[in-house]
Parts: sequence; structure tokens; C-alpha cells
Amino acid sequence: MEPAGALALFDIDGTLLRRSGPAHRRALERAVERVTGTAVSIDGIPVAGMLDRDILLEMLARAGTHGRAALRLLGEAGRAAQNIYARNCPDLSRKVCPGVRGLLRALQRRGIPCGLVTGNLERIAWTKMRRAGLEEFFIVGAFSGDAPTRGALIRLAVSRARRAGLIRRGADVVYVGDHPNDVKAAREAGVRIVAVGTGVVSREELAACGPDHFVADLRALRRGDLIR
Repeated sequence: MEPAGALALFDIDGTLLRRSGPAHRRALERAVERVTGTAVSIDGIPVAGMLDRDILLEMLARAGTHGRAALRLLGEAGRAAQNIYARNCPDLSRKVCPGVRGLLRALQRRGIPCGLVTGNLERIAWTKMRRAGLEEFFIVGAFSGDAPTRGALIRLAVSRARRAGLIRRGADVVYVGDHPNDVKAAREAGVRIVAVGTGVVSREELAACGPDHFVADLRALRRGDLIR
């Protein structure tokens, strides 16, 4: 197959899935308790748009573990969180955001590869996709732990797609997200950004961030807004 001339990258929470339940939160909390022996809550941490890595570090700090000690426990906490989530993730097929399945099918028919760029840890991300019935649409990705920022994750996903022969050099790349941090990351990575108002941020705030395109949900996305 010839490398494609475009790549579509997607955030997960608030973009592909909405209100997917407390299993992710509980997995992070239980993981920190497992590695520190101290129960902590995620309450008060602005998790929307954050990487799981940074959320775990915040909770490790709440458990009294800081600096290098926290970094030493981070890998263990991440593995524990992924294992816990994989065992407890519910059926997410009814949590898929409006327009997602239709858009992914259309991209698949056109031969446009799709990837994930998310703050979720990798196994958590793929578990969500599998339990939502969306896994078949995604063939590349970058996840929390792969890079320190979301912008760096976008660049990494593009690099992985290119190395895998999925896209040609100079391919049109677009990122679809639901948070101002997604808009910022796309700008840092030098790719186009489509912002969708299905997350927790108000549509007015998200549109004010200046994405290339803003839609209330993916049903309103016109073909040329995503792939040129």
C-alpha cells in the first residue's frame, strides 16, 4: 500500500468518549495506594487535558513522595494502574461521542490512517478503544509515558506513522481534541487542530483558543475541515 498523504490523530477522553465512568480515576488512585501504602484522592487535580504521568506524580506528592523518590515509583505506579484498569474497565460502547463512528468509517474507506494521541497510559488507552468497539480504526499512537508533553506526543505519533510507512513525508496531519491543552499541543507540534465541544470545557472557551476549526460535535465536521 502506498503511504497516505494525510494522518488523523485523536485524543480520547472528551473527544472519542464522553463520561466513561470512574474506572480510570479509581485505577490511578489504587495504583498510588499500592506503591506508597497511602490512600489518596484525585479530587482537586484538574485532570482534563493532563497526562496520566503528571496526575500520578501529583498524587504521589499527596502521598508524601516527592522528587526523585516519586520518579522512581512512577513506572511501578503506571504499570499497576494499567493492570487495575484492564481488569475493571466497563463496556464503553454507549459512551462513544456523536459522529465518531461515522467519521472513523469514512476515513477508513478513504485509506486515511488514524492514530491516538492521548494523556492515557498506553494499556488504558487501548483497553478503552477495545471496550468502546473502536480499536480497529487505530493503527498508531503515542501515550502518557512516551514523551513529557502532549505536543511531543503528537510529534512522536507522526514520526511513528512515517517510520511504519503509513504516511509520506510532508503528509497533512490533523489532531482532533476537546481541550485548550489540545489546541496548544497542536500548535507546538506544527499540525492543524480541530476542536470539538464534547469535553468538559465550555464551547465558548474552546472556540476562543483559536483552533483551525471548531465543531460542537463530530457530526458537524465537514470533509474538508479534517483532511484537505
